[in-house]
Amino acid sequence: MPDFVDEAALYVRAGNGGHGCASVHREKFKPLGGPDGANGGRGGDVILEVDAQSATLLDYKRRPHRAAQNGTPGQGGHRAGANGQELVLYVPDGTVVTHADGEFIADLVGHGTRLVLAQGGRGGLGNAALASKKRKAPGFALKGEEGEALDVRLEMKTIADVGLVGFPSAGKSSLIAAMSAARPKIAGYPFTTLVPNLGVVEAGSVQYVIADVPGLIPGASDGKGLGLEFLRHIERCSILLHVLDCATYEPDRDPVSDLDALEAEVAAYGERTGLDLSDRPRLVVLNKVDVPDARDLAEMVTPMLVERGYRVLEVSAASREGLRELSYALGEQVAAVRAEAPAPEPTRVVLRPKVIGDAPFEVVSLGDNVFRVRGDKPTRWVSQTDFSNDEAVGYLAERLNRLGIEEELAKSGAVEGAEVYIGPENNSVVFDWDPSSDAEAVPSGPRGTDVRLG
Repeated sequence: MPDFVDEAALYVRAGNGGHGCASVHREKFKPLGGPDGANGGRGGDVILEVDAQSATLLDYKRRPHRAAQNGTPGQGGHRAGANGQELVLYVPDGTVVTHADGEFIADLVGHGTRLVLAQGGRGGLGNAALASKKRKAPGFALKGEEGEALDVRLEMKTIADVGLVGFPSAGKSSLIAAMSAARPKIAGYPFTTLVPNLGVVEAGSVQYVIADVPGLIPGASDGKGLGLEFLRHIERCSILLHVLDCATYEPDRDPVSDLDALEAEVAAYGERTGLDLSDRPRLVVLNKVDVPDARDLAEMVTPMLVERGYRVLEVSAASREGLRELSYALGEQVAAVRAEAPAPEPTRVVLRPKVIGDAPFEVVSLGDNVFRVRGDKPTRWVSQTDFSNDEAVGYLAERLNRLGIEEELAKSGAVEGAEVYIGPENNSVVFDWDPSSDAEAVPSGPRGTDVRLG
């Protein structure tokens, strides 16, 4: 898999809601047809879904910007706008989603798991929905809301039962090729394995997945070699299999020192990530015992490793010696781990409604008779308003007054002529506050990137 990618930055934008329609029914002999403008359609959501056929994040590396479909505007004759089509992005099993700053969002594990990453904007109300006893024929409609947009980071962590850990050229890829149907690239030089390889092994009635983590070297946890880049793939492995080369020609290496170095790197990585890997079951494989000198070395170091508490097996990927015993030993260990694991709980939908009584907005003084109003409702209402329509602006003023913003401004020390900002920090609407006026806002012109209301 030469195009393996296990990290990707992604920018997503949900669809915008369609604008509502301002229309009046006109028909011969029916002079009072009334408003018939319909609502706009909802924007499409952006959804991440785990797909068993997805094995890499390469597609998002190539195309990091994705957007869902916008809702369409409403029309006259009570014809509502169509909802925008949702955008489903497929990711590999074991993908971790975080904000660009590292804040955790979700851990997507299990085929079919879905996450609504960005919600589409709601469609604007048409004038038929805005009609009331006081305003029987509104001459305006509300604009659709913008869909959510955010930058996220996707990180794939391979899901396997057994993780093969060892130095470069220790024979991990050869073991996977010999024990499973996987056919990784194999050669006799360092870092032949540039991506994690997966293989499925059957041992009697037990079937499990083994993963070959690219070779580690001393200092891998600090970023040397390839270790730091791929060590994350052992996080989800329930069993670690140390593959030790008994036929290495390097004079300063032997199976015992290699094992110490590997354990040190795994422990250092655990400390860096806060992940405790010390409780993972370990097995040790002494590989390449088809070489006479390697067999002698394996027989010499086996008692030392057993004394440390490791289960040791001597194998040869080339001659297939000991592979049956290894596959069944791993199968027994995998079965034991699975038996001890708690039963998976069904996915539950968690609702977190806001606490009743929470203030729908807050007024913050910025000094010099300048105030900012923060809150979902005021921000949403401002974004839905067509400021080129005086009636729409008056409707906004009524809604803000009913919410209690004018009263709160007075309590906060605002005086006539105060500048009041409502909306996003980088694109706010500015009001010149007049407490004696029935309407808070009348359009008068732009102010930088903002809209000046007075």
